[in-house]
Amino acid sequence: MASVHIDVMINSTSSQLPDQSELEKWTTAAVGELRPDAEISLLIVDTEEGAELNRQWRNKEGPTNVLSFPSDLPAELELPLLGDLIICAPVVEREAIEQKKSLNSHWAHMMVHGTLHLLGYDHIDDQEAEEMESLETDILGQLGYPDPYQVYE
Repeated sequence: MASVHIDVMINSTSSQLPDQSELEKWTTAAVGELRPDAEISLLIVDTEEGAELNRQWRNKEGPTNVLSFPSDLPAELELPLLGDLIICAPVVEREAIEQKKSLNSHWAHMMVHGTLHLLGYDHIDDQEAEEMESLETDILGQLGYPDPYQVYE
């Protein structure tokens, strides 16, 4: 199993953030056997900064739940940096309520989802989306969380 370290910077007023050990547990599960060591920089933001970053990097209005920026380091450097994640805490909190999920479960999903993006997974087309969603569901299931794509009425 991989050893994952997360450098966390909190630029959010949320009082409902997961702790370092949970963040590392979720990303370690996502990295699995793909990398022996991994390092991720995580920035947790509020709505205004999330919207600004989403506009700057994706040309989309409003905040999104997670932004992923894979590292673009030359392979010969052999550094463990996977890249940067930015998570907008108020969006994650709102989505958890809307989707009738526990906040912890949704944070786990966002960290696994973002980490898979850093590892090169994507959901641009249907086949990629199906593969990535299946992998997310398996990883979260191994962690004891329900299917994140299950719709609750």
